[in-house]
Parts: sequence; C-alpha cells; structure tokens
Amino acid sequence: MQTKAKTVEEYIANIPDERREAIVKLRKVVLENLPEGFVEEMNYGMIGYVVPHSIYPDGYHCAPELPLPFANIANQKNHIGFYHMGVYADPDLNKWFTQEYAKVSKYKLDMGKSCIRYKNPDRITYELIGELMQKMSVEDWIKLYEKNYKK
Repeated sequence: MQTKAKTVEEYIANIPDERREAIVKLRKVVLENLPEGFVEEMNYGMIGYVVPHSIYPDGYHCAPELPLPFANIANQKNHIGFYHMGVYADPDLNKWFTQEYAKVSKYKLDMGKSCIRYKNPDRITYELIGELMQKMSVEDWIKLYEKNYKK
C-alpha cells in the first residue's frame, strides 16, 4: 500500500483504526531497542530505520541518494510487515530469529527474505522484535551490507 505520507506521524494517522494501535506499539518497541546511529524516517513509503548519510555517505547501492535501509514497518493490504535486512543478510541471525519465534508463538512464521508478515495484529511478537533490533549495530550492518551487497 503506497503512501504519500511525508512524515511518520502522517503515515500513522492514515493507518486504519484496526491496525493503528499495533503499529504504534511496534514502532515504540523498535525505537526503544534501536541501536545508536540508526535514525527513523519515511523510507520507501514505510516507516524506516536507516543508516544516515552522515554515517554512511555512499547510501544505498540501488539508489545512492537514499540512506542505507535497515528495518521498516509497513501497513500492507493483508498484513503488517516488519522488514529487517539483517535477518535476510545474516544466516545466523535468521536461524536465531526463526528458532526464537517458534518458542514464543504458536503460529507458523510467515516470512520471506527480510519481511516478517503479521496478518493478525494480535499475533505480533513485540518482545522478539525488540530483541532482534538489539542484535545488530550500525557498524555490524554496514560491514555485512558491504560484504553481501555492495559491489
């Protein structure tokens, strides 16, 4: 669901009532666990957590004018999406997340590449997302990004 929102607050204000509370809570968990250096901004039409150009001047290889993306929260048509590039890029982190998810949720993990999909807002694994956010520093992400993606 593309948005024309220019700010995170505007994005949240336009989320349907039945999902707004869950996204606000998810955002709060992310912000409370966001490692130093990452910043929140609108990114790719979603709430984004990025490495700013002040830390990583090269930006994202697909669009260098944009900061290096790391995580996103999105209200999609059929789900709330939480995107975490580290889970996609680091097999060990992916393994950790999938194992921990199975311990805290009785529901099947709906995940593809970097996107964790929550079709029911009541099933969001907030504490696990908080732990996941703490697993990778800006420095760790830049190093992994350059190893895996930057050519």
